[in-house]
Amino acid sequence: MRLVAVLISFSILSLLVLSGCEKDNSSSLNLPPISEVTVWSGPDIAFVKADDASPDVEANQDRITNNVWITRGNEGGQIYNVREESSSTKETSPAGTAWAVGTTANLENLTFAPFRTAVDKPQEVVGQDLVMMLIDDKIAIDVRFTSWSSGKNGGFAYERSSN
Repeated sequence: MRLVAVLISFSILSLLVLSGCEKDNSSSLNLPPISEVTVWSGPDIAFVKADDASPDVEANQDRITNNVWITRGNEGGQIYNVREESSSTKETSPAGTAWAVGTTANLENLTFAPFRTAVDKPQEVVGQDLVMMLIDDKIAIDVRFTSWSSGKNGGFAYERSSN
């Protein structure tokens, strides 16, 4: 009898843990309704931040809007929004953005999450089709990374759609 109770308790606990792992992050990101999002479909813009280039210099920041300026620090790590953050935070950077694997052509069916959650390992992002949602600006942008420096160099490059 006691063994049955333990097994039932373990089963319930396992289900609770698993359901928490499948939680949809998009609701906690405060995303705008898709019907209010503007898709940028203009000509692609190439952005490059060279290895060891200062993330504090405007030329090394992709200043997409007044709210989102993407760069990467030279201590390694991922990209961040230097307009809102002084460095990257694994769980939330870049602030003010949400990311999904796919393209804006399929926007309604994408699941958005913070960058690291969406791509898993940033160093493996090169060549993937991604969508970056600028949350406060209500803009969706197609992004494709073309390089990602390993080590503590801070370099990266991508192409993205424009307005």
